[in-house]
Amino acid sequence: MSCYEGLAASYDCLTEDVGYERRAAFLQKLIERQSRIPVHTVLDLACGTGTMTCLLAEAGYEMIGVDVSEDMLAEAAGKQVRTGAVPPIYLCQSMDRLDLYGTVEAAVCCLDSLNYLTDVRALRRTLHRLRLFIAPGGVFLFDINAPSKLRALDGQIFLDEREDVYCVWRTEFEKRSRICTFGMDIFRREGDGWQRYGEEHREKAWEVEELAALLREAGFGHIRTWGDCRLRAPRPDEGRIYFSCIRE
Repeated sequence: MSCYEGLAASYDCLTEDVGYERRAAFLQKLIERQSRIPVHTVLDLACGTGTMTCLLAEAGYEMIGVDVSEDMLAEAAGKQVRTGAVPPIYLCQSMDRLDLYGTVEAAVCCLDSLNYLTDVRALRRTLHRLRLFIAPGGVFLFDINAPSKLRALDGQIFLDEREDVYCVWRTEFEKRSRICTFGMDIFRREGDGWQRYGEEHREKAWEVEELAALLREAGFGHIRTWGDCRLRAPRPDEGRIYFSCIRE
């Protein structure tokens, strides 16, 4: 089963506690503070089910959502934005093969999606594709799961239970590769019974210095790191780290 094929229909239910509105407001602050040019069009890379895409559309941006999962994009396409907002455009593409029709003034990549790029060559290609489609002076914002957080997940088991779905997560961190593997069993109520889906997700523990070097290599500058929805430097125990950088 491909990544997110079983999870897509239950993703929004299982991520209700993510705090999308707070994160969208933080991204908007960073766009306004960090971009060197006026921002009208924003790319949401690895947009998933489009919740963040829609919130940023409702904030006044014209949005392009890109994701590799057709199942996640099907969920996104079914969402409506408030009256007056321009409905997002959705494209099915992998991050490292991004191909837009023109440039955008800003790009975001949310909820540790860059951690899913476990190969440095794919990450390098992704950053170079982003530089190609972000206008000079535009801003790129993303967040990662901090390496310390992923290391601490080794051997952990989590249960997320809702009325019509529950999910069991088992995690394993491999020190040499720095990859955290999430084995998932998803049980979803369908009709009079329950259907089981199995998935595996993998995230790489990228160090801040590694990412900064790759960003500079790809042509981004003014690189800054931020705490989890905080306009300050990340603390040593911060589980999620935000980045901002400028396309030079």
